[in-house]
Amino acid sequence: MMRGRTDEFQKRRLITSLCLVGIVVCFVFVYYGSFFGSRVQRGTSTLRRLGSPYLGGSEDADSKQNDSSTALGLEDGDSDVALKSFPVCDDRHSELIPCLDRHLIYQLRLKLDLSLMEHYERHCPPAERRYNCLIPPPPGYKVPIKWPRSRDEVWKANIPHTHLASEKSDQNWMVVRGEKIVFPGGGTHFHYGADKYIASLANMLNFSNNNLNNEGRVRTVLDVGCGVASFGAYLLSSDIIAMSLAPNDVHQNQIQFALERGIPAYLGVLGTKRLPYPSRSFELAHCSRCRIDWLQRDGLLLLELDRLLRPGGYFAYSSPEAYAQDEEDLRIWKEMSALVERMCWKIAAKQNQTVIWVKPLTNDCYMEREPGTQPPLCRSDDDPDAVWGVPMEACITPYSEQSHASRGSGLAPWPARLTAPPPRLADFGYSSEAFEKDTDVWSRRVETYWNLLSQKMKPDSLRNLMDMKTNMGSFAAALNEKDVWVMNVVPEDGANTLKLIYDRGLIGTVHSWCEAFSTYPRTYDLLHAWTVLSDIDRKGCSVEDLLLEMDRLLRPTGFIVIRDKRPLVESIKKYLPALRWEAVATADGVSDSDQDEDEVVFVFQKTLWLTNDNLRDSE
Repeated sequence: MMRGRTDEFQKRRLITSLCLVGIVVCFVFVYYGSFFGSRVQRGTSTLRRLGSPYLGGSEDADSKQNDSSTALGLEDGDSDVALKSFPVCDDRHSELIPCLDRHLIYQLRLKLDLSLMEHYERHCPPAERRYNCLIPPPPGYKVPIKWPRSRDEVWKANIPHTHLASEKSDQNWMVVRGEKIVFPGGGTHFHYGADKYIASLANMLNFSNNNLNNEGRVRTVLDVGCGVASFGAYLLSSDIIAMSLAPNDVHQNQIQFALERGIPAYLGVLGTKRLPYPSRSFELAHCSRCRIDWLQRDGLLLLELDRLLRPGGYFAYSSPEAYAQDEEDLRIWKEMSALVERMCWKIAAKQNQTVIWVKPLTNDCYMEREPGTQPPLCRSDDDPDAVWGVPMEACITPYSEQSHASRGSGLAPWPARLTAPPPRLADFGYSSEAFEKDTDVWSRRVETYWNLLSQKMKPDSLRNLMDMKTNMGSFAAALNEKDVWVMNVVPEDGANTLKLIYDRGLIGTVHSWCEAFSTYPRTYDLLHAWTVLSDIDRKGCSVEDLLLEMDRLLRPTGFIVIRDKRPLVESIKKYLPALRWEAVATADGVSDSDQDEDEVVFVFQKTLWLTNDNLRDSE
């Protein structure tokens, strides 16, 4: 009996010891898993904890994160930790836009003027609050429907937000049908279809065949307060490309729907800062019930449109003020008419619920105004093309002497303007020969890229493309014959060649890749990064942050083409397992007359993966 009790006692002690060891092992695993799951900043020992306040995290949120990251060890002379896997953000952050996150604004207690829409402008997180995890797709995510079908339908699981379908049910914005969301082409002002509305605008302006492109003279359009961008969607068939613009406001996800459909779009707001486009970029600006108070702050917002319009450009305005007879609408119409008259705009056409104003071709009208007329002309030292974080000013931007003398933009009709040397080339000291050479070089490079992509790329798998560092837009120009569109990104600290890109009939924006881009996750099919890694390294910004941001932007099964210095490209290979990217092809040793000898090309593909919660919800 005594021996049996002793054996039982020893067995209990053994079990207790094993339990204690297990608890200690679990504690060590969780602690060091979290340690290695956080990134080591370059040159600092500060570690970033998962579920940080920026992510709206809590202790519960921390427990949901994937803390399986472990270190692979340090390479000789390398201060970075090579990761087996990056942690996965909580599913609640599947639509995170780091620099347009209102939760961040609340947490940082930023003092913003809501009446000026400052809370919809960019406010990027400080380093200690940046996310450091992979953004997961929503439950049941599917590879997006291909263009052109995507113009009219998308998977509901990819953007599981249907409140706009009920809220705008009488306006035909969108309709839920089973597993899909369908877009009939309606809008607040054009319930019966954007195509009929667009034809009516062309008819008002007496354009031939009711085609708004006016024989190639109208190519770039800014659609302010675009909704789900059906206006821009139906312009594409007329060889018109629109930058559809809207904030992440109460109609959340409208830009996300636009991009999921394959329509060019950007998250932005007419608030206090200039829009990230150079002067004289658009032939037409459009506002259909966009709920913007154009009279506020001495007409500041209307003057921003004036800066962006080309000589002879149009502003199509569809709103109750243009036709209603109640006292308030009549007052707004009277004041707005007086403002645009002082701005030298003329009514080109007015019909039913729409008025179209036209901007003057020259400075003559500005010079003939009475002294002291408001709004004033902008100062001579004001650069109308400086846009990155530059406040708007309530002044009229006059034309350059060259533009004034030419009585217009001097642009060839589309599509000839795509390859014709832009008039503003001289602003950068570029010659026509240099422009033509750049166009030819990138034509050959893009052909090489397409050959590399063909190994993995299915037909029609690409629609939304981004050139993360463009010069004159020649990468996008080389793709003109393909059924894609390109967001051209010009660095904020380099030559502001974005006006050349718009002069070619292309679109783009200014940006710093030390910060997150203004778009939803999973909105681009291909990213082209030409020496972007070198730029980030030179600026001392985090390459890891950039890689995570590229992963955020990219759709599952999308591609990344990196063209950069060999050592930098080689260094990011260690991140492929962490990012769940696969190497597709290399153009090692590919040469052209302008390629740096140490420049190589690598192509990666983002895999489609789901979290455990995703899988449970999709089953």
